Amino acid sequence: MAQLHCYIPDEIAEQFQKKAEHAHLSTSKYLASLVKREVGDQWPEGYFEIFGTWEGEPLERPAQGDYEQREVLK
Repeated sequence: MAQLHCYIPDEIAEQFQKKAEHAHLSTSKYLASLVKREVGDQWPEGYFEIFGTWEGEPLERPAQGDYEQREVLK
């Protein structure tokens, strides 16, 4: 597993440590979760390949009925 080093202002580091504690994680695990969320895959593998592959009965939209009549705003 790779190690990354960075420098941040002390006041940001304090806020970061508080957030990690609130999440019940070490600062290392908290940072790893933030990085994974930001650079990790946003969509599951193969997500876009499933579009247009419906094999069931054709989908039909039921009748929507009439719109209700409302008073005109002045």
